[in-house]
Amino acid sequence: MAEPLLRELSTVSLYERLGGASGVRRLVDEIVEAHMRNPVIKARFLPYREDPERLDATKQQLCAFFAAGSGGPESYTGRSMPEAHRGMNIGEAEYMAATDDILSVMESHGYHADVRKDVLAIVYALKDEIMRA
Repeated sequence: MAEPLLRELSTVSLYERLGGASGVRRLVDEIVEAHMRNPVIKARFLPYREDPERLDATKQQLCAFFAAGSGGPESYTGRSMPEAHRGMNIGEAEYMAATDDILSVMESHGYHADVRKDVLAIVYALKDEIMRA
């Protein structure tokens, strides 16, 4: 009985397991808020709060990036990770703080450990493109 279920689950994209477009948007909204509260990285994110248009545009880009990268139908047309993070000199502590925020938000929403592991694999795959870019 478990074998057909496993086969069925393996065909479900990460995007679908995240809840599609609305699930990705909810995650992005809450992750950005978590970043704004995180003492390690909030200085990078708080200025967005004073520019709602810039904040919304950034969230839209993050949603498109996350959706496209997780198997959704959206396409990402924004900057590459090195371009988006060039000159920011992001270190290990900041990178890990952002990663922890992502995983904490996902856990608070009850995402299964396997879904969180899949997202973590994507986050780590991007590490060299983001840190010290």
